[in-house]
Amino acid sequence: MAVLVTGGAGYIGSHTVKLLIQRGYAPVVYDNLIYGHREAVSQGDFVHGHLHDTARLVEVLTQYNITDVLHFAAFAYVGESVQDPLKYYDNNVVGTLSLLQAMRTAGVKHLIFSSTCAVYGVPRQPVLTEDHPLCPINPYGESKLFVERMLQASAVAHGLRWISLRYFNAAGADPEGELGESHEPETHLIPLVLSVASGRRPQVAIFGTDYETADGTCVRDYIHVNDLADAHILALQALETAHAQTAYNLGTGTGYSVRQVIDTAATVTGRPITTQIAPRRAGDPPYLVAASQKIQSALGWQSRYAELAPILETAWRWECRRLYG
Repeated sequence: MAVLVTGGAGYIGSHTVKLLIQRGYAPVVYDNLIYGHREAVSQGDFVHGHLHDTARLVEVLTQYNITDVLHFAAFAYVGESVQDPLKYYDNNVVGTLSLLQAMRTAGVKHLIFSSTCAVYGVPRQPVLTEDHPLCPINPYGESKLFVERMLQASAVAHGLRWISLRYFNAAGADPEGELGESHEPETHLIPLVLSVASGRRPQVAIFGTDYETADGTCVRDYIHVNDLADAHILALQALETAHAQTAYNLGTGTGYSVRQVIDTAATVTGRPITTQIAPRRAGDPPYLVAASQKIQSALGWQSRYAELAPILETAWRWECRRLYG
């Protein structure tokens, strides 16, 4: 099965491409390399291209006889989306519109969409289920929610088969050390903490210590990137079943505070982590944890990295190698 992977040179996309190849698929990576890394795509075909180039997308879909699309390509910095919202609507929404138009022209009707827990906005309950109200509070979350609505409408009008996967906090790295997380700028807590342990940064900021949590710092659900990749393949297999045309949360169901991440990283690395207390960031909820029973029941998905320490161990091995970025 030939699968187009938009954004396949990025963090989650590249891990999914590797797993696709291991499972017998033939992925074709389509990436503009603004945030992705060409070195992260060592197998399969690579096409340098932009989402807005509808004609180019049609050409690629047709040339490679693509049957399914995994759509990772998006800008994903929440703070930047607030400062430059049009950039996010243009890339994430208009870019996806171009992709959907190309798929319709080429007769491709299967799509797995990389969504986010940011579509929920401020949680109204500690553990989020898929029926939580969808009230994003930043343009990034709004752009992802708008795409989900585009998929719903395309299904009704054009017969699109789709599944949306709403990630919580992606973390960790390829256990074999070939792939890892490398963003510029880096905003994710785990790579920031580990870069302090490795000496690449002098300290890591803790944004707020007065939240209504056990230790006063924010609690998040960290899911290993390989568990995310596995969910995408299960979703591909489910597109022709009654379990399609819907959204699934992806998380472990367990939350860890910022201080717990820092303390666990110190234990895993055997090195001290220097911290700096900073004010709260606007829009940071105190507690954000996924209920993933829906995807577990429907698709049989299970997290293989259910605890924080093994996730950090894979990320630390990558931090010590950093083959690109």
